[in-house]
Parts: sequence; C-alpha cells; structure tokens
Amino acid sequence: MDSIALGDVEITRVVEMPARGSARDYFFPDVPMEHWETHENWLAPTFLDPAADEVRTMMQTWLVRSRGRTILIDTGIGNGRERPAMPAFHHLNTHYLDELASAGVRPQDVDTVICTHVHGDHVGWNTRLTDDGEWRPTFPNARYVIPRADFDYWNPANGHRTRSGPRMANVFEDSVAPVHRAGLTELWEGDHHDIDDLLRIEPAPGHTPGSCVVWLRSGSDRAVFAGDLLHSPLQIAEPDDCPGFDEDEPRARDSRRRVLGEAADRGALLFPAHFPGPGAAEVRRVGDRFAVKEWAAWRGGREQARA
Repeated sequence: MDSIALGDVEITRVVEMPARGSARDYFFPDVPMEHWETHENWLAPTFLDPAADEVRTMMQTWLVRSRGRTILIDTGIGNGRERPAMPAFHHLNTHYLDELASAGVRPQDVDTVICTHVHGDHVGWNTRLTDDGEWRPTFPNARYVIPRADFDYWNPANGHRTRSGPRMANVFEDSVAPVHRAGLTELWEGDHHDIDDLLRIEPAPGHTPGSCVVWLRSGSDRAVFAGDLLHSPLQIAEPDDCPGFDEDEPRARDSRRRVLGEAADRGALLFPAHFPGPGAAEVRRVGDRFAVKEWAAWRGGREQARA
C-alpha cells in the first residue's frame, strides 16, 4: 500500500474505488474548455482523458498514525447504500475494510474519525449494516469528529434547501445519525479544533458550509488534508474553477486560494480526497495562481513527477 512518513507521522492511502472517469461537463459544468486544453499536457492521462472527455478521480481515504493514535480522515462511500440519485454510489460492495486490514488496522483499532465534510463519499463507512438490519458504527471505539455546521445543514429535520438536493438522499440518516445516537460524535465549531499537538482542523467552507481541512505539523514536515477543496489538479492552476458540487462557489474559491497559498508558503504536502495517480503534491505560487512543485514520493518507489 502507498505510505509516506512525515516527521513522526505515517500516512497510508486506503483506496475504496480505483481511478475512474466521469463526464467533464457533468463534473465541471461551468469551467471553460480552454482551461482543460491549456493544461492538457500535464493533466492527461492520469487526471484527464481527452479522448473520452472525462475527468479521472479516485475514491480514497487517509489513514494517519500519530502519537499512538489511529486516525481516519474521511470514510468513503460505504457498502449497501441506497443512493438512487448517485448511481456510482448505489448498492456498492467494495473491499474497503479488507484494504484497511492490509494496512494492519481493524475497525476496533481506529480511535478517531475526522469527517472533512458531510457528503456521501466522505462519511459512508462511518457505519455498516448489521445482521439485525440496523446501521451501526463501523469503528466502535472511535470518536467521530464532524463540523457542526455540516451536521446542522445536512440534517433533514432542519429543512435546508441545498444545491446537492436528491444526491444527498439517505446520507445523514444512514451514515451520520447512527453514530450520533451512539454518543460517538464530537461536533466542533470555531476557528480550529485540535486532534493532538500535531493535527489541527480548520474551517474551509464553500464546498459545504462546514467543509474543513486538517493541518499536520511534525518536525520540519507539513501537510494539509484538503478534503474536497479540490477535485482535479486543474484547480491548482485555475483556483477559481469550481465543480458542480460546491454549495457556495464564492466561498469555495476563497477557501481554495487561501489554503493553496498557505500550503505553498509552508511547503506543505497537499492531500486532496480524489486525486488519482500520485494523489498528493507540493504546490508553489505562480503569480496569483499555483502550480505543482512536486508530486508525492510514496514509500515503495513511486517516482516523483513535475508539472
């Protein structure tokens, strides 16, 4: 499995679904074709399939071992879900828990789950369906750290009108409410939330009201787990480009520019949720935009690349 050490912290990539293509005009309906053409030379073929006119993404989560803690950043889609408006997520049967076991982690070993936001592909394995037909916490010894803003926004009882609409059907009910009823949630708010002395959660709203990023500082190494702040490396070079899934595009642009700037200034390795291939990158400033400085060098010989 892909893993990398940053200071005293080990990060492992846990893949739920391998890289797949999605129609570009569905994923990024308002992004000019010229942007894709300008950057095609380094986006293709890993992140863009020009012939099929598809954006390539991946479903993965990040396993972080820090200070004796076993932490999951996001939990993917989950199995057996009713997702009628999201066919790619509907009634999945993946081997995610087997992948986690390959990394040496059983569900009972996880002590912290950080949800960067409440979308169906980030909270799904919070729960699993048991033999009695109930959704119960997958990680029974974990505290589930969830932004309160998202908990309230996506709770159907609050009646919010959302851009995602039917795409979020059943997500709160089967993946969030059960862990809350079990008393395992930690709903945070404010300008930050510390997991330990190495990991800090900070708000990065826009994609959802409660979207957040997780900053890592260990020795001289820095990283930021960016959730859905970016869906394609195109957004590094064109940070004002938004996918069709951002609830508040102006706020998402502001958050993306701010976090990319901080990552560039701190020399932090950027871990978005859905980048295939190298999956993570250092970024640098290029005027009022950004570029990939170096892709992540994973343990096991994954080569670095430049763009």
